[in-house]
Amino acid sequence: MDLATLSGAAFAVGVIVLIIGFAAHVGHAVLLANGRRSLRVLAPAARPAYAGVATGAFVTATTGSGGARGGDVSAASTPLAGAAILATALAAGLLGAAVLLRGIAVGRGPWGNLYEFSVAFAFSILVGYLLLQRRYPIRSIGFIPVGVAAALALYASSLPSEVKPLVPALQNAPLLTIHVGMAVLSYGIFATSFAAGVGYLVQGTGDRFAWLPSHKVLDDVAHRAVIIGFPIFATMIVLGSWWASIAWSRYWGWDPKETAALVTWLIYAVYLHARNRKSWAGRPAALLLVVGFVMVLVTYSGSLWFSGLHAYSGL
Repeated sequence: MDLATLSGAAFAVGVIVLIIGFAAHVGHAVLLANGRRSLRVLAPAARPAYAGVATGAFVTATTGSGGARGGDVSAASTPLAGAAILATALAAGLLGAAVLLRGIAVGRGPWGNLYEFSVAFAFSILVGYLLLQRRYPIRSIGFIPVGVAAALALYASSLPSEVKPLVPALQNAPLLTIHVGMAVLSYGIFATSFAAGVGYLVQGTGDRFAWLPSHKVLDDVAHRAVIIGFPIFATMIVLGSWWASIAWSRYWGWDPKETAALVTWLIYAVYLHARNRKSWAGRPAALLLVVGFVMVLVTYSGSLWFSGLHAYSGL
């Protein structure tokens, strides 16, 4: 069995495990929202690491193994909490293996067509979420980024996955690996900021739901994600401009994908400014996160809807 076939097998199993992880995250959120009887409200046992950021009620879960981190309701344990993270981590490992094996098989960054990019995009979303959930109590909204990753993986499974030579403009292995790799990484990070933005809009400044992270936690998660993803995305655009000058003899040509990337960059730049303005902080900034990720998806899929020099998907 060659490496490309092994990559496909790892991807197929990863999709199945990812769907299980998504279902477990949904179940975990439902159990928290319904207020499991075995979650008894008690005084906080210890000051959490995110004290000063998180607000709202504090509880300790009595579900057998492990309890809520710092006693926050949104971080409380349920019978599905561990399974959700375990399945998601396993899916991330399988998709990561699929990406790695594909890269070795093709001898370049494994994102030269829409199938490869979609698999890598789903993988980066999972990694970003898994890292942030270790620091912040955001498992109760984990079904959002994990669901987006599952949708991308399912979409990737419908795309042609054969290894084919790249079009001449893409035959620059170093720039392909770095430029598109940065797009994959930043898109994945922005997915978690999107989930936090949606959570903030639902939660409101009054912290309507005890099972959701507090609005302060959600705001902090979103801001941290954008602070990390924004410079990566900006560097991706600069490298893309350089590559365009090599491949097409111009730095910028208002190609649909270039234009969508610029609009996306502007939205996140406005968000970073707006969050520090009293009149825009809170709900308006959270709305910008939702609009920003919609533009991320437009940038990701723009070549399917508009003709242009970035139409590398083969569809």
